Amino acid sequence: MNPLKNLNNNFKIAIFLLLTGSSAMSRQVPADSLITLDDAIAIALKNSLEIQIAKNGVEANTILNNYGVAGGMPTITGTASNVEQIQNITQELQTGPGTKRRGADGNNTNAGITASLLLYNGRRVVATKKRLAELQNQSSEVLNSQIQNTIAAVMTSYYDVVRQLSYMNTVRFSIIASQKRLEIIEVRKTAGMANNADLFQAQIDLNTLNQTLTNQQLAVDVSKSELLRLLTLDPKSPVAIRDTILVDQTINIDNVLEKLAVNADIKAADNQIRISELIIRETAALRYPTVRLNLGYNYTRAQSSAGFTLLNKVTAPSAGVTLSVPIYNGSAFKRQQQVAEINSSSAKVQKQVLVRDYSSQAMKMFQTYRSSLEQLESQKANYKLSQQLLDLTLQRFQLIQATIIDVREAQRSFEEAGYRLINLNYAAKSSEIELKRLTNTLM
Repeated sequence: MNPLKNLNNNFKIAIFLLLTGSSAMSRQVPADSLITLDDAIAIALKNSLEIQIAKNGVEANTILNNYGVAGGMPTITGTASNVEQIQNITQELQTGPGTKRRGADGNNTNAGITASLLLYNGRRVVATKKRLAELQNQSSEVLNSQIQNTIAAVMTSYYDVVRQLSYMNTVRFSIIASQKRLEIIEVRKTAGMANNADLFQAQIDLNTLNQTLTNQQLAVDVSKSELLRLLTLDPKSPVAIRDTILVDQTINIDNVLEKLAVNADIKAADNQIRISELIIRETAALRYPTVRLNLGYNYTRAQSSAGFTLLNKVTAPSAGVTLSVPIYNGSAFKRQQQVAEINSSSAKVQKQVLVRDYSSQAMKMFQTYRSSLEQLESQKANYKLSQQLLDLTLQRFQLIQATIIDVREAQRSFEEAGYRLINLNYAAKSSEIELKRLTNTLM
């Protein structure tokens, strides 16, 4: 049998295993460590510490969103005191002899319950309650934003692992070509048709590619560690990914810009504007009179072993209205209202800044997305041609119709075409993820 023909068949089998995806190699990976994108997102949403903090914020603001916190509910206060006394008493009376006694014991007992109900304070309670509701809504938008950010980060990191694994497959493919080249040269040298220089160069090239593969394995491990960090998992956890990058090609820039209004950060900015406006109403209400209805019931008991009054006990309900009118406090309330108006103006400007920046970011991401998609199809063709060129050059080299330099050049073209294709695919996917994050459509 012709040994060169046998080498050619082995090369085609190896290429077939690589081009059928990494599935042939991934079958060796334990099934329990294989993570799909949906799995990764579900784990991140469950474990994310940032999301837990945002959830706590929602829970806290939900608890605070109450009329009692706003000051609109009645307040009831109970008081009680008991005082024991030892008294020195000296009394002189017009009606007769007086009283003089040292060390007389006495007791004073007081107890009461008071209820106060706010009747009017310039509608400050109403404004405060609405502000608390807006704070709750704002914290919900912050949670939504954190969820979108987490999903986007996980997706980007997940596809970065896919990208690094694709790089590795390209290097493996090139290693197979270098091994075939080395084997051809070894067969030629045995037949006296090649020299040591070609043999040494082929071995050096193969060793260099093996080192590149080792470095690429490090890049894969680093990208997996970053993914595990986002999933809040043990960084030593085994993880395998078997996936491809598929890009949604239906995104339209007009729809993206239109949907920026539903972005969670922009909606939270809208909440902040309303919160600032309600703070203006609250501070303005401080300049209005406050009217309270007060109800109470008091019990008083005073007892002494000597003196004019030996026992005095009083029980009495009470009711009344308290009017408090702010007259002058150094214009503090007026100044607080002016500051609140400035803060409200700043909140509106901050929203404009956010809309401006997100619109610019969306446009830049869409340009990257569109450009990557436009180049992707031609690069797929280039990649396929580079594979065919490498295969053809190896066949010509086998037939002594091409030089070792031709093979190295074909390998270089194949590697560069592979890297460009992978990078374009990843750039398009990353841009797609960011555009969907900006429009709140990742979920």
